[in-house]
Amino acid sequence: MWKVKPPVYFPMETRYRTILESLVPPDPMSQFPLRRGSPDEEFPDLSRNHTWMGRILTAAMYRRQFHRCTHSGVLFDDVIRPGLEEPGDCRSPASVGCVAGDAESYILFCDFFDRVIEAHHGHKITSQTPESDFNCDNLKVAGQKKTLTAVKPNLKPALHLVGGEDLDRSYAVRCEVSVVRGVEGFCFPTHCSRGERRELLTLARRALQRLEEDLPGRLLLLEDLNQDQQRELDFDPPSDSQLRIGVARDWPDARGVWVGKDGSLVVWVNMEDHLRLVSTRDDANITEAFKCMCINLQKLEDLYRELKHPFTWKQQLGWVSSSPADVGTGLRIRVQLKLQHLPKHNRLQDVLKRLRLCMDTTDSPALYCVSNTATFGLSEVGLTQLVVDGVKLLIAMEKRLEVNGDIEGLIPAQK
Repeated sequence: MWKVKPPVYFPMETRYRTILESLVPPDPMSQFPLRRGSPDEEFPDLSRNHTWMGRILTAAMYRRQFHRCTHSGVLFDDVIRPGLEEPGDCRSPASVGCVAGDAESYILFCDFFDRVIEAHHGHKITSQTPESDFNCDNLKVAGQKKTLTAVKPNLKPALHLVGGEDLDRSYAVRCEVSVVRGVEGFCFPTHCSRGERRELLTLARRALQRLEEDLPGRLLLLEDLNQDQQRELDFDPPSDSQLRIGVARDWPDARGVWVGKDGSLVVWVNMEDHLRLVSTRDDANITEAFKCMCINLQKLEDLYRELKHPFTWKQQLGWVSSSPADVGTGLRIRVQLKLQHLPKHNRLQDVLKRLRLCMDTTDSPALYCVSNTATFGLSEVGLTQLVVDGVKLLIAMEKRLEVNGDIEGLIPAQK
């Protein structure tokens, strides 16, 4: 047995000192016949690793984490495995390159995770609890002039924001609002057992049956879906990377999808996260998609709390799930845009960075998917407003380029 007692001079661990010193997990080396060398011998080659994990992890940090183990058996090597399997590309935005095996990982390995979260989201972790705002009434509609309160104390509130119900349909084709949640008391998908996964499915079935009282729908098991149903749900089989890091173990056992009868909401169970709620609109009305998400997520949150398994929340991080890329809100807003000229502009990446957005190609030519890069640092309403404003600006730039105009005057300051 050994006691986790980090030295005083590691500031990332200071805020968790009381919790860390109360943890007395077993030394994994005494429990398993793991033939591991010393930390220096086991330190991975990160010379060509372009993830945030590869940029942040040092030999000294690896030594500090090497012998630690959460109560459910998550080792630090389990945490960094995704970045070693997928080291990234210097030409693409950096992925986090790591994953939490359980909620305790964010505490036990906080010296590492906090640095990755701050780097990826561009927001400093403080002792303050992150703001959460899933009140759809706070998402303003066109014509209103309200102040949006930001989480960052030194960030000036944005004024004259408009909602997402009036995007130019000549360019905005489709939108998707999604949220991921972890369930308290269970390991995350990379580390959970078959029994845990099946219990999570049972919990989801009970909660979703209650949700059906207000929103009719049905739960389908993945193993029962035919190819047409999979195609209709835009379902893709697990990737090689997901198989290697353990997300898709025992596939498709205890995986399911709940589909609302009116098509307004889809809930994925036991995929990359315990729960992923998705609201899609073919009219690109972000406001209505966000409202649907707000109402049903809050209902599910109450139902899971009644079942004695609330969603996982950490004081300094907000909502947490398996990926540090989703901490804070777990919210993603994606908008598909028709763009011909802007993707070829040499200032595009600079513009996206300033707007805190990313743009990905799709299977259709001239159709691009724009989404928020961060989920931490702003409230849910704030992030939605950020995407709405950014998409409107990108459309304005595209229109300017269509008439051979200059977009320099439209390029914003850093958000």
